[in-house]
Amino acid sequence: MLALSPSSSFSVVLPNERATRQLAIDVGSILKPGDLVTLSGDLGAGKTAFARALIRHLAGEETLDVPSPTFTLVQTYVLPRFTVVHADLYRVTHTGELAELGVDEATENAVVLLEWPDRAAEALPADRLDIAFTLASNLGPNQRNVELTGHGAFAPRIDRLAALRHFLVGEGMAGAARTHVQGDASTRAYERLTHKGQNYVLMNAKRRPDGPPVRGGLPYSAIAHLAEDVKPFVAMARALRERGLSAPQIHAADLDEGFLLLEDLGTEPVVAGDPPAPIEERYTAAVDLLVELHRQPAPATLSVAPGVEYRLPPYDIDAFLIEAELLLDWYVPHRDGLVSAAARSEFTALWREVLSHAYDQPATWVLRDYHSPNLLWLPEREGLARVGLLDFQDALMGPAPYDLVSLLQDARVDVPDGLEIALLGRYVKARLDADTDFPTSAFVELYVTLGAQRATKILGIFARLDKRDGKPQYLRHIARIWRYLRRALIHPALGDLKAWYDAHVLPPR
Repeated sequence: MLALSPSSSFSVVLPNERATRQLAIDVGSILKPGDLVTLSGDLGAGKTAFARALIRHLAGEETLDVPSPTFTLVQTYVLPRFTVVHADLYRVTHTGELAELGVDEATENAVVLLEWPDRAAEALPADRLDIAFTLASNLGPNQRNVELTGHGAFAPRIDRLAALRHFLVGEGMAGAARTHVQGDASTRAYERLTHKGQNYVLMNAKRRPDGPPVRGGLPYSAIAHLAEDVKPFVAMARALRERGLSAPQIHAADLDEGFLLLEDLGTEPVVAGDPPAPIEERYTAAVDLLVELHRQPAPATLSVAPGVEYRLPPYDIDAFLIEAELLLDWYVPHRDGLVSAAARSEFTALWREVLSHAYDQPATWVLRDYHSPNLLWLPEREGLARVGLLDFQDALMGPAPYDLVSLLQDARVDVPDGLEIALLGRYVKARLDADTDFPTSAFVELYVTLGAQRATKILGIFARLDKRDGKPQYLRHIARIWRYLRRALIHPALGDLKAWYDAHVLPPR
């Protein structure tokens, strides 16, 4: 018998084929490799029609041939986001046949759509999505009632789906065409919506749950000041737009649920080629944007909505240190190393010392992820508005060099040394032109120090993405980050840190 597990359900009526396609889009937005979706219902209830609509949506090809697997039993589709296995158990007589068909193995790294799941009820896992179809003859000859039930770990995801449908209905967007947008390394999800000829971006950012306490009873996210909900994003978007910059306009928001309907800034990046390389004009504009941003006083308290304010946290020493320690917790073990308690204490003491001058100058807005994946080029706009800004929900009040380092020491793109030096010089000259007392030497030294801190952090993050989150693709950038780190450690101000790294941290394989 199946063990009892928590579940959550909601029901919809499908009056026509268009509604079936729309439900398939909704379900497709929450799927990931390893998911099992069971499709229940009598013959002719609509199971295969729904599976066909879902597979075509995930394929991005409305004419894709998706035959019923009644006779083949299993059909496999290698699609852009993940592989889908469509299985029909109508002719299966015992659960052992599942293994023979390869369905059990497929559930590890693909999405499995399973029709007639009652044929293998005893073998179904506790975590799954069940979609039950019944004919609604009282409503019309082609209408169906559908009940979606998330079992086990799927239960909160089905709650989230119901909330998303409610949000889109409320905004008149329930029938909008939607396509998946590749997101960042976070848990946020994005879709591009098209409605009445207008494009939008849907951000789906559920409130961040607290992780385990790591220091002083606080989780990592609290110490590093990571955004818990969408309010910081809304506040920063409004503040940046008030300065004439191209953050997305927010057309609609559900602050409690974490749904935002954003202006679509397009897809044109600030890099080009394969592998991607900086486009100098666009990087220059991105540097000029930082100059303008840092010239002006930056308030820490921002408006989210009438009567709702958000205060940017400080990029304090505890945040810098907890980020740097990701190297010890994830990268060093990734290289089969181990750091003793004494070595860890020395590491934090050294970082505390070199960062002691990070707060000598007035704090400014630090967007924190100011690099090529989060910048777009808007050629139809003028001046600084040509640079589109995407990812700034984790913004803090902190030292000005940080975002310049993020841009010019891009974790995913090789920025030629000559271009980095030229653009660093451009930034410093512009600041000097506006203020002859601008502390050039101190700024450059802090630029180098924050470059070392950021590289240290990212080595840990990319190792964590591989080990904890099953995203090994980030490891291909490790060598670049290591080069940034070793170059920064040459600076005389970081001599003691360099000695520590030489003794305790191995280079990438």
